[in-house]
Amino acid sequence: MTANIKEFPGTPLSEQDFAEGNILFNYDELRGHFAWDTGIAIGRYLAALKEGIILGARCTTCRKIVVPPRIVCEWCFRPMHEYIPLQDTGTVNTFSLCYVTWDVKRIEEPEIPAVIEIDGASPLHGIMHMLGEVDPPKVHIGMRVQAVWKPAEEREGAVTDILYFRPLQEV
Repeated sequence: MTANIKEFPGTPLSEQDFAEGNILFNYDELRGHFAWDTGIAIGRYLAALKEGIILGARCTTCRKIVVPPRIVCEWCFRPMHEYIPLQDTGTVNTFSLCYVTWDVKRIEEPEIPAVIEIDGASPLHGIMHMLGEVDPPKVHIGMRVQAVWKPAEEREGAVTDILYFRPLQEV
């Protein structure tokens, strides 16, 4: 059964009603405090980054070494309890020359995000990070790179503790 509009005609409101205080209302400022739990594996990974170490996890069943570490192997679904330090060097697996920033601003010199297979991890395992100190036309898949770290006193336990990866001198 629908209500008849004559039974509930409503009361029109105007800005003037608010300004004159004819309307009772309450204003509240919500204060929400949130915390983010990194979990066991990523928590260890971030703590290691603060120390200047890239940490991986090793599966004792299928023997894969992954980075960033996980607590469950995504191939054999077994727990991963063994954490091992990896090198801060690696190989560019893929990259992009970005002439637009994340907030859609055009830039003259490209930002170069890349997936870097970290040395010591299983093949095709690595992290996405930025490349720096490189001439964009010289970037290529297979390029050897090394992490450039923030000074130890400025690190905070974040992936940004690595400023970027720069090319290694090829011999």
